[in-house]
Order: sequence, then C-alpha cells, then structure tokens
Amino acid sequence: MNEIGYEELAERLGAVTVIDVRTEAEYSGAGGYPCCARHGHIPGARHVPVEDILEADDVSALVGEPEGAEVVVYCHSGGRSARAAGALRDAGYNARNYAGSWHEWSHVDER
Repeated sequence: MNEIGYEELAERLGAVTVIDVRTEAEYSGAGGYPCCARHGHIPGARHVPVEDILEADDVSALVGEPEGAEVVVYCHSGGRSARAAGALRDAGYNARNYAGSWHEWSHVDER
C-alpha cells in the first residue's frame, strides 16, 4: 500500500521515518496556509524539500536511511508528497504518502 492514514501514522511515530517535503517556512511554522489549524510539523519529522528529493543524485544522503527502509512523506495536502513518495520508491525505498498531510494533522493532533 502506498498511502498511510492519520491513525496508523500517529501510532507509529518514532518507529517510522517521517519526511516533511514542504518549504522551510511551512516546516518551521513561520508560514503556512490559513486553512490549517496551526503551523509547524509532525513531531520527529525530517525536513527535506520535495525539489531536493526530485533532483537528488543520491537520495539516501537526504533521507538518512538505507534503501528499502520504510519512510512516510507529507506536505500540506498530499500533492507534493505524492510526487516525492514516487521518487523515493523509484530510489528503492518503501515510501508511503500521508495524503491527509499537515492539513489533517494540524486539525486532529495537538502534539
């Protein structure tokens, strides 16, 4: 399965590598979309912009995990992260897209 939902991701935080592919401003909470309940990132998420993943010669250096590792990617609403997940799968990762992304997480999870 190439997608992961809120419940599974919330249960697996700390056990799976989570990658935020948004901009630095979105990740840091300095910027974001007004439709989100709050700004910031999922706890423990690494910031790797989608452009870096799509243009990288060595994706493993960005991800920090060996090929084959399970990673979850997210953005604001699942579009950028879907592209990143595809590129990560092409690079040999077990990459899953969190389609609800930050928009859902900001409304549901108060961590």
